[in-house]
Amino acid sequence: MKITLMDGLAVIAIGSTAPAFAADGFFDRLGDRVNSRLDARGDRINERLDARGDRINERLDARGDRINERLDAKGERINERFDVLADKARAEGKTKLADRLDRRGDRVENHLDKKGDRIEARLDQRGNRIENHLDRRGDRIERRFDRRGDHINHRLDRVGRHFPRG
Repeated sequence: MKITLMDGLAVIAIGSTAPAFAADGFFDRLGDRVNSRLDARGDRINERLDARGDRINERLDARGDRINERLDAKGERINERFDVLADKARAEGKTKLADRLDRRGDRVENHLDKKGDRIEARLDQRGNRIENHLDRRGDRIERRFDRRGDHINHRLDRVGRHFPRG
């Protein structure tokens, strides 16, 4: 008897409060609040992933620049060394040797310059690829939270319509 009485009172309490909530637009406000929280969460995740992609891209770009500069400097040092040897050979009257040393120094410098450019380009592409991947991932997460919030808001709006407004 007590259980039946308690169940009856619970049903009456729920039945009397639900229309009161609906009358004040409770479900509209609840849906909007849930939707805005999910939108904000998606935005935060998206921004965090964008920032992470930017950091990785900048780090790889800087690494590529350092490697390229190091290889360029190494090529210039080698070329200068060959130029000094070529000048010494010219002073001794050995022009063919001097020309060959000049060409060899230029060839080594060009090789190292191209190698540095290739490494820098590869690291730039890798950084851009990672950044784009994280951007797309963040956009997908943000869209998913937006859809989820819109779905919940729509469902709560439908629930609110079943109660008479007074």
